[in-house]
Parts: sequence; C-alpha cells; structure tokens
Amino acid sequence: MDKFLVTGGQKLSGEVTISGSKNAALPILAATILAEGKNVIKSVPDLRDVTTMMQILRELGVKVTRQSNGDIETEVQDESKSTAPYELVKTMRASICVLGPLLAKRKTARVSLPGGCVIGVRPIDLHRKGLTALGAELAEEHGYIVGKAAKLTGREIFLGGAFGSSVTGTTNILMAATLAEGQTIIENAACEPEVQDLANFLAKMGAKINGIGTHRLIIDGVKSLKGTTHTVIPDRIEAGTFIMASAITGSQITIKNCRLEHLSGVIDKTKEVGVSIVKTGEHTCQIYRTQDLKPVDISTLPYPGFPTDMQAQLMAVLSLANGISVVTEKIYPDRFMHVAELNRLGAHIRKEGPYAIISGVKKLSGAPVMASDLRASAALVLAGLAAEGTTEIQRVYHIDRGYEQIEKKLKKLGADIKRVKDV
Repeated sequence: MDKFLVTGGQKLSGEVTISGSKNAALPILAATILAEGKNVIKSVPDLRDVTTMMQILRELGVKVTRQSNGDIETEVQDESKSTAPYELVKTMRASICVLGPLLAKRKTARVSLPGGCVIGVRPIDLHRKGLTALGAELAEEHGYIVGKAAKLTGREIFLGGAFGSSVTGTTNILMAATLAEGQTIIENAACEPEVQDLANFLAKMGAKINGIGTHRLIIDGVKSLKGTTHTVIPDRIEAGTFIMASAITGSQITIKNCRLEHLSGVIDKTKEVGVSIVKTGEHTCQIYRTQDLKPVDISTLPYPGFPTDMQAQLMAVLSLANGISVVTEKIYPDRFMHVAELNRLGAHIRKEGPYAIISGVKKLSGAPVMASDLRASAALVLAGLAAEGTTEIQRVYHIDRGYEQIEKKLKKLGADIKRVKDV
C-alpha cells in the first residue's frame, strides 16, 4: 500500500494541465452499452475508477481497449451478459450507472448494490423510482438489484429527493429513456456539467434530448443508437483542487484545460478568501494570492452552487484563514471524516451536526494522517503543502480513484511530495 510524504513550505509555480473529468467519463463509458458499433472516448483520465468501469464493461460483453494515446475504444460483442459483479461494483458507486443502459438495451440486469467512498448514506431510491416509472421491474436479491424490462415506455418523472436532484439517478434514467418508446420528461433533473456531457454524448449517438443543462430534460425515444467519438470535459474538481493548492501556499500558478464556467460556485468563494483568478485564454487561467486568507461561510449545494466535492479542500484552506469560518454540508451531512485528520495537523475545527466551525490558526504542523475518502485525501495533501515539517498521508489509494498522478503534477509545480511504499 502506498503513502505520500509531503514536506510543506514550498512555493508553487508553473503550469498544470487538468485531466478529463472522472465523473463525466464513468457514465459515458456505461452509456456505450447502448451503442451499436464502435465508440472512441477521448480525454479519459487514467484512474482506478476508470479501470474498474472498463473491467465491468468487459464482464458485460463489451470489448474495451485503451489506446497508446489514452483514448478508450469500446464495442459491444456479447449482449447475453447482464451481471455487474460485487467484486467490481463494491469499490465504486458510479458503477450503478450500468443499470439503466442494461435494462434499455438488453431488457435485463443484475447489478450489485454499489460501494465507493464512505461519506454518508447515498440511497438509490431515485434510480429505482425513475426506472420503475419507465416500466422496469426491480427487486433486491442477495445484495444485487435484479431487473427486467420487456418494454420501457416514456413517462413524466419528478426526481425529488431528500437532498435535491440526483446526479447518478438522472444519468441512469436519461440513458434508459433514450431507447424507451415515446417521450420521457425528467423534472428536477440534475444539471451538473457531467450530466450535460453525457447528454451531449448520447445526442452524438443519435438520442433526441432537449433541455440539456436545465432541470427539465425531454427525451424522445429512438429505436437504436450508433457509436461515435467524444471528448470528455475537463475535471472541474481537479481544477478546483489546484486552485486551492495555489490559495493555501500563497503561490501563483497557471491552470490549463480548465473551464471556469463550470466553477462559478468555487470561484465566488475563492475570491472571498482572497485569491485572484484571471482568465488568460479560452481554457486557461492564472491563480495567485497577494493577501492573507480571509474566513468565509459556505453551504454546499447542487450545481451551480458550491460543490460538496470541494468542501474538504476549501476547509483545509480555511484552517489557515484569519478568523472563523462556518461550513454547512447540505448534500452529505456526514461528510466530515477529514476534520479529525486536519486537527491532527494543528487545525482547530469543531463539528456540530451538518456544520463545521473552523477557527483559523497561524500554522499547521506535519504529522501522520490517514485518508478516509477521495476528497478528504486531497484536503490532507493541500494541508501538507502548507504545514511545517513532513506530513505522512496513508491510504492514498483513495486519491488515486479521482486524481490522475496528482503527486507528479504537484512535483512539477515545485511541491516536495513523493509516493513511497507503506511497509
């Protein structure tokens, strides 16, 4: 098992190029189950979760190949397979996204209940609600969702949940609806950039979708979908993480392959903290800080609000702000596993229900810490960049699920970080 050793205090400089979005690539790969012919997906990050999705597709009779240039080619070869096994699905929640395509194209599915990061309860009731409304029959048997759908028929579906619309629920229902008979209307659909990217990919394959980028998706079912070529959007969470790296170290860096229009919630709060973000090209920006970090209050919200996937990283920054900040987690109220580990580095953070109260400190000190989930891992790396001494971060396999070679990118910017075997 690997760990990171991060020695803080180094200024960062130079350029970093953002990889393709993991959260867009995974449902897009799942959607290739729907296609007849070959798909070529470009700008897919080389991550553990992507490798897992590729393995799941192979289990489902899809030929999947990563080319030397990084492109992933897929082509369905055996439609008799419909089981996504526990051994693969348990590691990644996004694997539930194969459920909709399997029901729509193969009329049957057996998908293990998903795993992923331990950040609180994330039920799949909206997936079940939408797919059942389209005509699927679903049951749980021995830890699997077992479904059949002799025929899917378009319906009007309202996706209302305890914490708002569901991203993976929207994508599952959207994919299934593309091959359903008649028209499907998804009200209160998630409109994150990753959902938009999937919809654009489906449209390239021949799906008829209106309302992309809004909370009302209208899908007119078609008889079949054809393979196509598509480039995945840049990863807005990786871009946001490097913005926070600039903020916490007081450094000036340039970020390439970054779509600022996908980061409005992050940019708004980052500027309040005291960081400048200047667009210098179509998908290039410069980040720098010329003042002390300021405290802010934030609430995580569905897109375009401040994303829950950036909460931990901003909390690391706010631990060094000059004053008291309050973070309210409205998406996953239990997503505060990183608080105890940040406190081990000298932060002063108190958790009260869905709130975290952060009293800024003058400095952080390196210490051994343990990553609990993907974004918590990133927060600990950021804190380590600013801490005095060396921070030892264990269980970095979490960060490998969502960041493509983050230590190499940080090292290129001048960070003192290295990956070593944990003996």
